[in-house]
Amino acid sequence: MYIYSSYDLTLLIWKVTEIRYKYLHFMKILSGTSNLKLSKNIAKNLKLKLINTNIRRFADGEIYIEINENIRGNSVFVIQSTSNPANDNLMELLLVIDALRRSSAKTITAVIPYFGYARQDRKVAPRTSISAKVVANLLTNAGANRIVTVDLHAGQIQGFFDMPVDNLFTAPLFSKFIKKKIRSKDLICVSPDMGGVARTRALATRLKADLAIIDKRRPAPGKSEVMNIIGDVKNKTCIIVDDIIDSGGTIINAVDALKKNGAKEVYVFITHAVLSGEAARKIKNSKIKKLIITDSIDNSNKIKNNDKIEVLSISSLMSEAIKRIANSNSVSDLFN
Repeated sequence: MYIYSSYDLTLLIWKVTEIRYKYLHFMKILSGTSNLKLSKNIAKNLKLKLINTNIRRFADGEIYIEINENIRGNSVFVIQSTSNPANDNLMELLLVIDALRRSSAKTITAVIPYFGYARQDRKVAPRTSISAKVVANLLTNAGANRIVTVDLHAGQIQGFFDMPVDNLFTAPLFSKFIKKKIRSKDLICVSPDMGGVARTRALATRLKADLAIIDKRRPAPGKSEVMNIIGDVKNKTCIIVDDIIDSGGTIINAVDALKKNGAKEVYVFITHAVLSGEAARKIKNSKIKKLIITDSIDNSNKIKNNDKIEVLSISSLMSEAIKRIANSNSVSDLFN
């Protein structure tokens, strides 16, 4: 058995301190204005301060970016959701990336908790744009070296980039909450459409629950009509899981259909709560037992005094992913 000498221990402590110093010295966090609360929580988890940045808008709406500290040679993570107002927040992100590139940052990682324009990932009519690809091109040309996002609406968007893209998943976060808060032996996970089956199956596997699918059609954008429910939901606690809730109409229709088919309770788990228009009010008046969302979008004002909506923070998930990227460790191991 090898006995460490005092010299060995001193050397070990020195090495650990050196690694910690390099980690703190070369990794920095910059926040855009779309979700400052989430950025502060991520920085707090990493024991880092946000980069001192001046972001303001001129009277005509143009955006001005100024970085007030030296970031030369640093690996910078820019946190900015491209949520409503999507165009303003996207433009702000692009200008921040450009400012960092011109300030000689070593690497620039765009951390985009909610990736706007992701629902426009293909041509749905002969003469339409593929907006998600346009956004990918803009981020690339601005100078980003890596993208980190959460529950992309369409996984193939990762292929729009010629750089690494880390798509984080909220299934572990949701399953932990369900196991702790929803005590039911008759759980069934429900996909609100055919496109969400893989996401729903991932959660069902973690919960060892059955799977049901809602067969629906869309007569017009933003509207849906439930045609059929595949699976037995009678007397069961249903868990609907989806990536985005916008106007709320699709989810509310799904909940009504499940209740008509004998579901006992319906919980809804959504990663990105866009909550356009009167969505929050409609949810409050619906048959949803509880809507659980994340803080990928700052909805502090919209959900105030709404006891049907609960927020789970993704700050721990994102800070761990950022730390692993900075230290060149595996991100996918987070989900094993």
